[in-house]
Amino acid sequence: MTLSRKFIAKKILMRIDSYKALFWDFDGVIKDSVDVKADAFVKLFEEYGADVAEKVRRHHLANGGMSRFEKFPIYARWAGKELSKEQTEAYSKKFSSLALQGVLDSEWVPGAQEYLRINRYNQIFFLVSATPHDELVSILNSLQLNGCFRSVFGAPLSKRDAIAKVMIVFALSPTDCLMIGDARADIEAAQANGIDFLLRRHRSSDAIFANYSGPSIRNFMDL
Repeated sequence: MTLSRKFIAKKILMRIDSYKALFWDFDGVIKDSVDVKADAFVKLFEEYGADVAEKVRRHHLANGGMSRFEKFPIYARWAGKELSKEQTEAYSKKFSSLALQGVLDSEWVPGAQEYLRINRYNQIFFLVSATPHDELVSILNSLQLNGCFRSVFGAPLSKRDAIAKVMIVFALSPTDCLMIGDARADIEAAQANGIDFLLRRHRSSDAIFANYSGPSIRNFMDL
């Protein structure tokens, strides 16, 4: 069932065209790039053994909306290391070099770029991501998507705080807004701001949201 039709989820009647503003996550929602970043994390820590590498992969996939700057110290401790600020920055640069081209080359989530570029319902689009802000802007420029979003927010600003900021600046009420995401951080950011949430389902999010009964889609075709 597509979102162009009405459906009930958690006793809420949702129509995609009823929202004035959509908040989009990026990895796993616009581009199918979740595994690309998982592979980059594994590459950074595989020298510490297969057990550490597999633990890193599982954690990343279960916490897709978490900033890499929060993940690096956790993964380093599993490898028996404590990272300084400078070392964390070095890891981030290595991660970017490993992941950036992979993100650009990854498949589009079906229908996502068409929905963004056509914007048939004349909605306001905002991007909220755990990717560092400057890197996020560079990705959007490369994909020629920068003109689709009114504002773009990346780390270190949290998704929760980004949504709150936008709602104030643009005088949006909770009923005006929908968050589209695939991670716990996405639904938590939506709930913290009292706005509706739409889950983009894929292999990893299916495992994370096994007990989720709210509205969800696998692609954006025919919306």
